[in-house]
Amino acid sequence: MGDTDQPSDPPSHEPPAADPWGERLPRRLGLWSAIAVVVGSTIGSGIFRTPAVVSERIDVLWMFALAWILGGVVALAGALTYAELSAMMPRTGGVYVYLREAFGSLVAFLFGWAQLLVLRPAAYGAISITSAEYLWRLLGADGSVSLLGPLSLAQVTAAALVVVVATVNYRGIELGALIQNVSTVLKVAALLVLVALGVWWGLTGVGSVEAPPATRVGSELSLVSAFGLAMVPVLWAYDGWSDVGFIGGEVKNPQRTLPRAFLAGTGLVAGLYLIVNAAYLMVVPLDQMPGSKLIAADVAEAVLGGVGVVFVSGAVALSTFGTLNGSMMTGPRIFYAMAEDRLFFRRFAKVQPRHGTPGAAIVLSAVLGVVFVSIRTFSELADQFVIGIWPFYALGVLSVFVLRRKRPDVPRPYLTWGYPFVPALFLCAALFLLGNYLVSKPLLFLGNLGVIATGIPVFLLWRRRR
Repeated sequence: MGDTDQPSDPPSHEPPAADPWGERLPRRLGLWSAIAVVVGSTIGSGIFRTPAVVSERIDVLWMFALAWILGGVVALAGALTYAELSAMMPRTGGVYVYLREAFGSLVAFLFGWAQLLVLRPAAYGAISITSAEYLWRLLGADGSVSLLGPLSLAQVTAAALVVVVATVNYRGIELGALIQNVSTVLKVAALLVLVALGVWWGLTGVGSVEAPPATRVGSELSLVSAFGLAMVPVLWAYDGWSDVGFIGGEVKNPQRTLPRAFLAGTGLVAGLYLIVNAAYLMVVPLDQMPGSKLIAADVAEAVLGGVGVVFVSGAVALSTFGTLNGSMMTGPRIFYAMAEDRLFFRRFAKVQPRHGTPGAAIVLSAVLGVVFVSIRTFSELADQFVIGIWPFYALGVLSVFVLRRKRPDVPRPYLTWGYPFVPALFLCAALFLLGNYLVSKPLLFLGNLGVIATGIPVFLLWRRRR
C-alpha cells in the first residue's frame, strides 16, 4: 500500500544473516501492511453474522451494546499489552516467543503443539469453508451438494483456497502482503457501505425489517449467564488482533512499527464494529435479529433488494478470503520459530533461499488445513479455535508481569499504557470467557485441554531425543 512495503534491495537467492534481534527472515513489511494484517485477520465473517447470534443470548439493547463495547475494550487491552512484548522481542513467532521467555520452553511448546493439532488447522478450515460457501452462493450454486464422495462442493473449494493462499505466501511475503492490503481495503469499504445503507434507511424513516422468529438461547438464563454466553461470539469476532506479532521478525523498524500496528489496527476494527452494529439496528430491531442467519444480508436486501444479497455474499467471500490469507501469512511462522528452537523438525526452520519465506512450514500448514477442512464442520472448527487459543492469550498477557520482574533491564521501546490495570482487565475477561465455556460446554472444553496436554509427554520425549 505504499513505498514502505517495498524491499529496498534486489531479491537474493541467499537467506540473510541474522539481524540484531537474531532474526533470519528478511524484514520487508512496512506499517500499512502490518496494520492490514491486524485488520484483515480480524474482520472475517463474524461481523456479518455474529450480531444476530449475540441477540439470541441478550435481548436488552444496552447489554447488547455493552457486549460489543466490552469486546473492543478487551481486544485493545490485549493489543496494548502485546505491543510492549512485540517491541521488546520483535521476533518471528509472536506469542510463542513471549511464552518461551516468560515461562520456558514447555509452555511455548504446548502453544505450538496446540497450533499444530487444533488451532491453526481449525482456523484455516472454518475461514475457508465460510469463504467457499458464500462464493458459491454468489454464483447461484449450492455449496452443500456432494462432489467427491462425502466431500461437499464447499469443502473441495475450501481446500483449493487453502492451497492458493499457501502458494502465494510461499512465493514471498510481499505478494501475500499485497493481497492482504487490497482485500483489507475492499472489506473495510464493504462495511462502510453497509453503514451508509443503515444510516440512510434510519434517516428516511422507512420502517424496520421483520426477520423470522427464533428462540433465544439465553431466555431461561440469568442476565449474567446470558451476557457471558453472548461474549463468546463477540470475542470470536474480535479475534485476530494478536496475529501481527507472529510476523514480527519480518517487519521493518519493528520497535516503532509493531506497537503502532497493534494499536491502530485493533482500534480501527473496534470502531468499525460499533458503527456497523448501530447501522444494523437502524434497519433490524434487536428483537427481530435472532431470526436472521446473516444480518448483513437482511440489511442490504431491505435497502437494495436482491442486489443487496449478492453484494453481501461477495463481501463475505472476499472478507474471509483475506482473513484466510492473513492466517496463512502468520500461522506458519509459529512452526518456524519452534524449529528454530529445536523443538520441532529442523527442516521447518529452513528459509526458502529464493523467496525468503519459511517454505516448509507453509507447506505443512497447507496440508493441515486441507485435512481439517475435509473432516470437520464450521461450528466444530470455530469452537475448537476459541477454546484452544484463549488460555494462551491469557498467558501471553501474563508474560508482561513476569518479564518485568524476570528481565527488568531489557530495553522496552514501548510500555503498556495503563499497566497493570489494562493487562489485568484482559486477564479477567479471559477467565470469564473460559469459565463460561467450561460451564456451558464442559466436555468440549476439557477434551480440547486434554489434546493440548498430550504435548507434555511429546515435549519430554523430544527433549530427551535432542
